[in-house]
Amino acid sequence: MTALFQNYGRRPLEIVEGKGTVVKDSNGKSYLDFTSGIAVVSLGHANERLVHVLNEQSKKMWHTSNLFESSGQEQLAQQLTNDTHLSRALFCNSGAEANEAMMKLARKHTGKSTIITFEQSFHGRTFGTMAATGQDKVKEGFGSMLESFITVPYNDPEALRQAMSHDVAGIMLEVIQGEGGVTKVTDEFAETIVEMSKTYGALILVDEVQTGIGRTGTRYAYEQTVIEPDIISLAKGLGGGFPVGAIVAKEKFAKDFGPGTHGTTFGGNPLAMAVANEVIATIFDASFLQEVEKKGAHLKEAIQRELPADVQVRGEGLLIGIKKEGWKAQDALVAAEEKGLLTVAAGNEVLRLVPPLTVTNEEIDEAVSILKDVLQTM
Repeated sequence: MTALFQNYGRRPLEIVEGKGTVVKDSNGKSYLDFTSGIAVVSLGHANERLVHVLNEQSKKMWHTSNLFESSGQEQLAQQLTNDTHLSRALFCNSGAEANEAMMKLARKHTGKSTIITFEQSFHGRTFGTMAATGQDKVKEGFGSMLESFITVPYNDPEALRQAMSHDVAGIMLEVIQGEGGVTKVTDEFAETIVEMSKTYGALILVDEVQTGIGRTGTRYAYEQTVIEPDIISLAKGLGGGFPVGAIVAKEKFAKDFGPGTHGTTFGGNPLAMAVANEVIATIFDASFLQEVEKKGAHLKEAIQRELPADVQVRGEGLLIGIKKEGWKAQDALVAAEEKGLLTVAAGNEVLRLVPPLTVTNEEIDEAVSILKDVLQTM
Protein backbone atom coordinates (compact mmCIF):
# COMPACT_ATOMS: atom_id res chain seq x y z
CA MET A 1 0.00 0.00 0.00
CA THR A 2 1.30 3.46 -0.89
CA ALA A 3 0.13 7.03 -0.44
CA LEU A 4 1.93 8.05 -3.63
CA PHE A 5 0.35 8.63 -7.02
CA GLN A 6 1.59 5.93 -9.36
CA ASN A 7 2.50 8.33 -12.17
CA TYR A 8 6.04 7.02 -12.59
CA GLY A 9 7.00 3.67 -14.09
CA ARG A 10 9.31 2.96 -11.18
CA ARG A 11 11.90 0.21 -11.24
CA PRO A 12 11.74 -2.15 -8.24
CA LEU A 13 14.85 -0.85 -6.52
CA GLU A 14 15.80 2.16 -4.43
CA ILE A 15 19.13 3.91 -4.91
CA VAL A 16 20.31 5.03 -1.49
CA GLU A 17 23.98 5.91 -1.89
CA GLY A 18 26.40 7.01 -4.57
CA LYS A 19 29.92 8.20 -5.21
CA GLY A 20 31.05 9.36 -8.62
CA THR A 21 29.57 6.98 -11.21
CA VAL A 22 28.85 4.11 -8.77
CA VAL A 23 25.60 3.84 -6.80
CA LYS A 24 24.17 1.30 -4.37
CA ASP A 25 20.62 0.16 -3.82
CA SER A 26 18.91 -0.56 -0.48
CA ASN A 27 20.08 -4.19 -0.69
CA GLY A 28 23.72 -3.18 -1.03
CA LYS A 29 24.07 -4.03 -4.74
CA SER A 30 26.34 -1.70 -6.71
CA TYR A 31 25.69 -0.35 -10.19
CA LEU A 32 27.41 1.80 -12.77
CA ASP A 33 25.03 4.73 -13.11
CA PHE A 34 24.76 5.67 -16.78
CA THR A 35 21.54 7.59 -16.11
CA SER A 36 23.00 10.23 -13.74
CA GLY A 37 19.45 11.13 -12.78
CA ILE A 38 18.63 11.49 -16.52
CA ALA A 39 21.56 13.77 -17.38
CA VAL A 40 21.43 15.66 -14.08
CA VAL A 41 24.31 14.54 -11.83
CA SER A 42 26.87 16.12 -14.14
CA LEU A 43 29.83 15.99 -11.72
CA GLY A 44 28.99 12.62 -10.21
CA HIS A 45 27.24 11.57 -7.04
CA ALA A 46 28.33 13.16 -3.75
CA ASN A 47 30.86 15.37 -5.47
CA GLU A 48 33.04 16.67 -2.64
CA ARG A 49 33.29 20.21 -3.96
CA LEU A 50 29.53 20.53 -4.42
CA VAL A 51 28.87 19.04 -1.00
CA HIS A 52 31.23 21.61 0.48
CA VAL A 53 29.74 24.69 -1.19
CA LEU A 54 26.19 23.56 -0.41
CA ASN A 55 27.09 22.96 3.22
CA GLU A 56 28.81 26.33 3.53
CA GLN A 57 25.89 28.20 1.95
CA SER A 58 23.36 26.33 4.11
CA LYS A 59 25.00 27.88 7.19
CA LYS A 60 24.45 31.40 5.83
CA MET A 61 21.14 31.65 3.96
CA TRP A 62 18.74 29.16 2.40
CA HIS A 63 16.21 31.49 0.91
CA THR A 64 15.56 35.14 0.37
CA SER A 65 12.96 36.80 -1.82
CA ASN A 66 13.77 37.93 -5.34
CA LEU A 67 12.73 41.36 -4.13
CA PHE A 68 16.33 41.69 -2.95
CA GLU A 69 19.67 41.75 -4.76
CA SER A 70 21.50 38.45 -5.32
CA SER A 71 25.24 38.31 -5.93
CA GLY A 72 24.94 34.55 -6.56
CA GLN A 73 22.52 35.17 -9.41
CA GLU A 74 24.71 37.93 -10.82
CA GLN A 75 27.76 35.65 -10.77
CA LEU A 76 25.96 32.73 -12.42
CA ALA A 77 24.39 34.94 -15.09
CA GLN A 78 27.84 36.23 -15.94
CA GLN A 79 29.32 32.72 -16.12
CA LEU A 80 26.53 31.52 -18.42
CA THR A 81 26.86 34.44 -20.82
CA ASN A 82 30.64 34.95 -20.93
CA ASP A 83 32.02 34.70 -24.48
CA THR A 84 28.58 34.13 -26.00
CA HIS A 85 26.14 36.30 -27.98
CA LEU A 86 23.74 36.04 -25.01
CA SER A 87 23.69 38.56 -22.19
CA ARG A 88 20.65 38.15 -19.90
CA ALA A 89 19.62 35.31 -17.58
CA LEU A 90 16.61 34.46 -15.43
CA PHE A 91 16.62 31.64 -12.87
CA CYS A 92 13.85 29.21 -12.00
CA ASN A 93 13.56 25.65 -10.67
CA SER A 94 13.15 23.16 -13.52
CA GLY A 95 13.36 22.56 -17.24
CA ALA A 96 9.62 22.83 -17.77
CA GLU A 97 9.57 26.14 -15.92
CA ALA A 98 12.50 27.39 -18.01
CA ASN A 99 10.70 26.43 -21.21
CA GLU A 100 7.54 28.19 -20.04
CA ALA A 101 9.57 31.33 -19.41
CA MET A 102 11.24 31.04 -22.81
CA MET A 103 7.91 30.77 -24.62
CA LYS A 104 6.41 33.64 -22.63
CA LEU A 105 9.37 35.87 -23.41
CA ALA A 106 9.19 35.02 -27.12
CA ARG A 107 5.49 35.84 -27.32
CA LYS A 108 5.87 39.05 -25.33
CA HIS A 109 8.81 40.28 -27.39
CA THR A 110 7.26 39.57 -30.79
CA GLY A 111 3.60 40.28 -29.99
CA LYS A 112 2.84 37.03 -31.84
CA SER A 113 1.52 33.74 -30.47
CA THR A 114 2.39 30.87 -32.80
CA ILE A 115 5.36 28.68 -31.92
CA ILE A 116 6.58 25.88 -34.19
CA THR A 117 7.86 22.73 -32.48
CA PHE A 118 8.80 19.29 -33.77
CA GLU A 119 7.62 15.70 -33.70
CA GLN A 120 9.26 13.53 -31.03
CA SER A 121 10.36 16.61 -29.09
CA PHE A 122 9.96 16.81 -25.33
CA HIS A 123 9.71 20.13 -23.49
CA GLY A 124 7.90 19.32 -20.22
CA ARG A 125 4.56 18.43 -18.66
CA THR A 126 2.97 21.76 -17.75
CA PHE A 127 0.08 22.77 -20.00
CA GLY A 128 2.29 25.05 -22.06
CA THR A 129 5.24 22.68 -22.44
CA MET A 130 2.93 19.70 -22.94
CA ALA A 131 1.32 21.51 -25.88
CA ALA A 132 4.80 22.25 -27.24
CA THR A 133 5.89 18.61 -26.95
CA GLY A 134 5.67 16.59 -30.15
CA GLN A 135 4.62 13.28 -28.57
CA ASP A 136 0.94 12.37 -28.29
CA LYS A 137 1.51 10.00 -25.35
CA VAL A 138 2.37 13.00 -23.17
CA LYS A 139 -0.94 14.70 -24.00
CA GLU A 140 -3.40 11.81 -23.75
CA GLY A 141 -6.23 12.25 -21.24
CA PHE A 142 -5.76 15.96 -20.58
CA GLY A 143 -8.32 17.36 -22.98
CA SER A 144 -7.69 20.06 -25.54
CA MET A 145 -4.20 21.48 -25.69
CA LEU A 146 -3.27 25.15 -25.59
CA GLU A 147 -3.53 26.72 -29.00
CA SER A 148 -0.89 28.41 -31.14
CA PHE A 149 1.50 25.48 -31.44
CA ILE A 150 2.31 23.93 -34.81
CA THR A 151 4.18 20.63 -34.71
CA VAL A 152 6.03 19.52 -37.84
CA PRO A 153 8.39 16.62 -38.64
CA TYR A 154 11.94 16.99 -37.32
CA ASN A 155 14.77 17.29 -39.84
CA ASP A 156 12.28 17.95 -42.67
CA PRO A 157 13.21 21.30 -44.27
CA GLU A 158 10.25 21.38 -46.63
CA ALA A 159 7.74 20.71 -43.86
CA LEU A 160 9.19 23.64 -41.91
CA ARG A 161 9.00 25.92 -44.94
CA GLN A 162 5.35 25.00 -45.44
CA ALA A 163 4.51 25.74 -41.80
CA MET A 164 6.19 29.15 -41.66
CA SER A 165 4.37 32.46 -41.80
CA HIS A 166 4.77 35.98 -40.45
CA ASP A 167 2.54 34.94 -37.54
CA VAL A 168 5.24 32.68 -36.10
CA ALA A 169 6.81 34.05 -32.93
CA GLY A 170 9.45 31.36 -32.63
CA ILE A 171 10.89 28.05 -33.77
CA MET A 172 11.54 25.87 -30.72
CA LEU A 173 13.80 22.83 -30.86
CA GLU A 174 16.27 20.54 -29.16
CA VAL A 175 19.41 20.26 -31.30
CA ILE A 176 19.59 16.67 -30.04
CA GLN A 177 16.21 15.22 -29.09
CA GLY A 178 16.90 13.41 -25.83
CA GLU A 179 13.55 11.79 -25.07
CA GLY A 180 12.81 11.51 -28.78
CA GLY A 181 15.47 8.93 -29.60
CA VAL A 182 18.74 10.89 -29.29
CA THR A 183 18.21 12.34 -32.77
CA LYS A 184 20.53 15.15 -33.82
CA VAL A 185 19.55 18.08 -36.01
CA THR A 186 21.02 17.73 -39.50
CA ASP A 187 23.19 20.44 -40.99
CA GLU A 188 20.62 21.06 -43.70
CA PHE A 189 17.78 21.42 -41.22
CA ALA A 190 19.78 23.75 -38.98
CA GLU A 191 20.50 25.95 -41.99
CA THR A 192 16.81 25.94 -42.90
CA ILE A 193 15.86 27.03 -39.38
CA VAL A 194 18.28 29.96 -39.63
CA GLU A 195 16.93 30.86 -43.07
CA MET A 196 13.28 30.74 -41.94
CA SER A 197 14.06 32.77 -38.85
CA LYS A 198 15.57 35.56 -40.96
CA THR A 199 12.86 35.43 -43.63
CA TYR A 200 9.89 35.59 -41.27
CA GLY A 201 11.34 37.40 -38.28
CA ALA A 202 10.79 34.36 -36.04
CA LEU A 203 12.93 33.81 -32.95
CA ILE A 204 15.02 30.67 -32.51
CA LEU A 205 14.35 29.03 -29.14
CA VAL A 206 16.70 26.21 -28.20
CA ASP A 207 15.77 23.81 -25.41
CA GLU A 208 19.15 22.94 -23.86
CA VAL A 209 17.63 21.38 -20.74
CA GLN A 210 19.26 18.00 -21.44
CA THR A 211 21.97 18.93 -23.95
CA GLY A 212 23.41 21.99 -22.20
CA ILE A 213 26.12 22.42 -19.57
CA GLY A 214 28.81 20.32 -21.23
CA ARG A 215 26.72 17.23 -21.87
CA THR A 216 27.61 17.08 -25.57
CA GLY A 217 31.24 18.20 -25.21
CA THR A 218 30.65 21.93 -25.59
CA ARG A 219 29.11 24.40 -23.17
CA TYR A 220 25.86 24.33 -25.13
CA ALA A 221 24.91 21.91 -27.90
CA TYR A 222 23.88 24.70 -30.27
CA GLU A 223 27.56 25.66 -30.47
CA GLN A 224 28.07 22.59 -32.66
CA THR A 225 25.61 23.93 -35.26
CA VAL A 226 25.10 27.07 -37.38
CA ILE A 227 22.21 28.08 -35.12
CA GLU A 228 22.56 31.23 -33.05
CA PRO A 229 19.56 31.06 -30.70
CA ASP A 230 17.74 34.09 -29.40
CA ILE A 231 16.91 32.31 -26.14
CA ILE A 232 18.03 29.02 -24.59
CA SER A 233 16.57 27.10 -21.67
CA LEU A 234 18.68 25.21 -19.12
CA ALA A 235 18.16 22.87 -16.16
CA LYS A 236 19.24 19.26 -15.41
CA GLY A 237 23.08 19.40 -15.33
CA LEU A 238 23.14 23.07 -14.34
CA GLY A 239 22.76 22.19 -10.66
CA GLY A 240 24.67 18.92 -10.68
CA GLY A 241 21.71 17.34 -8.88
CA PHE A 242 20.35 20.41 -7.08
CA PRO A 243 17.07 21.70 -8.60
CA VAL A 244 17.65 24.77 -10.76
CA GLY A 245 16.61 26.03 -14.18
CA ALA A 246 17.33 29.09 -16.29
CA ILE A 247 16.78 30.93 -19.52
CA VAL A 248 19.58 32.86 -21.18
CA ALA A 249 18.75 35.41 -23.88
CA LYS A 250 20.05 38.17 -26.11
CA GLU A 251 20.23 41.74 -24.84
CA LYS A 252 17.25 42.83 -26.95
CA PHE A 253 14.92 40.98 -24.57
CA ALA A 254 15.97 42.92 -21.48
CA LYS A 255 13.04 45.35 -21.67
CA ASP A 256 10.43 42.58 -22.08
CA PHE A 257 10.79 41.04 -18.63
CA GLY A 258 10.45 44.08 -16.40
CA PRO A 259 9.14 44.14 -12.82
CA GLY A 260 5.93 42.14 -12.46
CA THR A 261 6.07 40.40 -15.84
CA HIS A 262 7.45 37.03 -14.74
CA GLY A 263 8.72 35.49 -11.53
CA THR A 264 9.08 32.49 -9.27
CA THR A 265 9.33 32.20 -5.50
CA PHE A 266 12.24 29.77 -5.28
CA GLY A 267 14.06 30.61 -8.52
CA GLY A 268 17.67 31.63 -8.00
CA ASN A 269 17.68 30.80 -4.29
CA PRO A 270 21.08 31.01 -2.55
CA LEU A 271 21.53 27.24 -2.23
CA ALA A 272 20.93 26.64 -5.94
CA MET A 273 23.17 29.53 -6.94
CA ALA A 274 26.05 28.35 -4.76
CA VAL A 275 25.96 24.87 -6.29
CA ALA A 276 25.35 25.98 -9.88
CA ASN A 277 28.20 28.50 -9.77
CA GLU A 278 30.57 25.72 -8.72
CA VAL A 279 29.21 23.39 -11.42
CA ILE A 280 29.75 25.97 -14.13
CA ALA A 281 33.20 26.97 -12.88
CA THR A 282 34.21 23.32 -13.26
CA ILE A 283 32.43 22.29 -16.46
CA PHE A 284 33.03 25.43 -18.52
CA ASP A 285 36.78 25.03 -18.13
CA ALA A 286 38.15 24.28 -21.62
CA SER A 287 40.19 21.27 -20.48
CA PHE A 288 37.15 19.72 -18.77
CA LEU A 289 35.07 20.07 -21.94
CA GLN A 290 37.86 18.54 -24.01
CA GLU A 291 37.84 15.54 -21.67
CA VAL A 292 34.06 15.15 -22.11
CA GLU A 293 34.55 15.19 -25.87
CA LYS A 294 37.30 12.57 -25.63
CA LYS A 295 35.23 10.35 -23.33
CA GLY A 296 32.29 10.60 -25.70
CA ALA A 297 34.50 9.54 -28.59
CA HIS A 298 35.87 6.67 -26.48
CA LEU A 299 32.31 5.53 -25.66
CA LYS A 300 31.26 5.60 -29.32
CA GLU A 301 34.38 3.73 -30.41
CA ALA A 302 33.92 1.07 -27.72
CA ILE A 303 30.29 0.52 -28.75
CA GLN A 304 31.22 0.24 -32.42
CA ARG A 305 34.07 -2.12 -31.63
CA GLU A 306 32.39 -4.40 -29.10
CA LEU A 307 28.71 -4.46 -30.05
CA PRO A 308 27.16 -6.08 -33.14
CA ALA A 309 27.55 -4.27 -36.47
CA ASP A 310 23.81 -3.61 -36.75
CA VAL A 311 23.84 -1.45 -33.60
CA GLN A 312 23.35 2.21 -34.49
CA VAL A 313 25.11 4.81 -32.33
CA ARG A 314 23.66 8.30 -32.00
CA GLY A 315 24.40 11.52 -30.14
CA GLU A 316 27.39 13.61 -29.12
CA GLY A 317 29.64 13.79 -26.09
CA LEU A 318 28.12 11.86 -23.20
CA LEU A 319 24.57 11.90 -24.55
CA ILE A 320 24.61 8.65 -26.50
CA GLY A 321 21.78 6.54 -27.91
CA ILE A 322 22.00 2.92 -29.04
CA LYS A 323 19.45 1.48 -31.44
CA LYS A 324 19.21 -2.11 -32.64
CA GLU A 325 16.60 -3.40 -35.03
CA GLY A 326 14.11 -5.78 -33.48
CA TRP A 327 14.78 -5.06 -29.83
CA LYS A 328 12.85 -3.18 -27.19
CA ALA A 329 14.91 -0.67 -25.28
CA GLN A 330 13.06 -1.52 -22.07
CA ASP A 331 14.09 -5.18 -22.32
CA ALA A 332 17.74 -4.19 -22.77
CA LEU A 333 17.43 -1.74 -19.88
CA VAL A 334 16.16 -4.42 -17.49
CA ALA A 335 18.80 -6.92 -18.58
CA ALA A 336 21.58 -4.35 -18.12
CA GLU A 337 20.27 -3.45 -14.69
CA GLU A 338 20.44 -7.08 -13.61
CA LYS A 339 24.10 -7.09 -14.61
CA GLY A 340 24.89 -3.89 -12.72
CA LEU A 341 24.44 -1.12 -15.29
CA LEU A 342 21.73 1.55 -15.05
CA THR A 343 20.56 3.09 -18.32
CA VAL A 344 17.46 4.94 -19.50
CA ALA A 345 15.26 4.51 -22.57
CA ALA A 346 14.71 7.20 -25.20
CA GLY A 347 11.50 5.98 -26.79
CA ASN A 348 10.76 2.34 -27.53
CA GLU A 349 13.82 1.51 -29.62
CA VAL A 350 16.73 3.56 -28.25
CA LEU A 351 18.76 2.92 -25.12
CA ARG A 352 20.25 6.12 -23.74
CA LEU A 353 23.62 6.40 -21.99
CA VAL A 354 24.09 9.61 -19.98
CA PRO A 355 26.77 8.97 -17.35
CA PRO A 356 28.21 11.72 -15.16
CA LEU A 357 30.65 13.89 -17.11
CA THR A 358 33.30 12.69 -14.65
CA VAL A 359 32.97 9.05 -15.78
CA THR A 360 36.29 7.30 -16.43
CA ASN A 361 37.33 5.39 -19.55
CA GLU A 362 37.57 2.26 -17.40
CA GLU A 363 33.95 2.69 -16.33
CA ILE A 364 32.94 3.26 -19.94
CA ASP A 365 34.68 0.03 -20.98
CA GLU A 366 32.96 -1.87 -18.16
CA ALA A 367 29.56 -0.51 -19.20
CA VAL A 368 30.10 -1.50 -22.84
CA SER A 369 31.21 -4.96 -21.72
CA ILE A 370 27.93 -5.35 -19.82
CA LEU A 371 25.96 -4.20 -22.88
CA LYS A 372 27.84 -6.75 -24.98
CA ASP A 373 26.76 -9.50 -22.57
CA VAL A 374 23.19 -8.19 -22.66
CA LEU A 375 22.99 -8.33 -26.45
CA GLN A 376 24.43 -11.85 -26.51
CA THR A 377 21.78 -13.12 -24.08
CA MET A 378 18.69 -11.23 -25.28
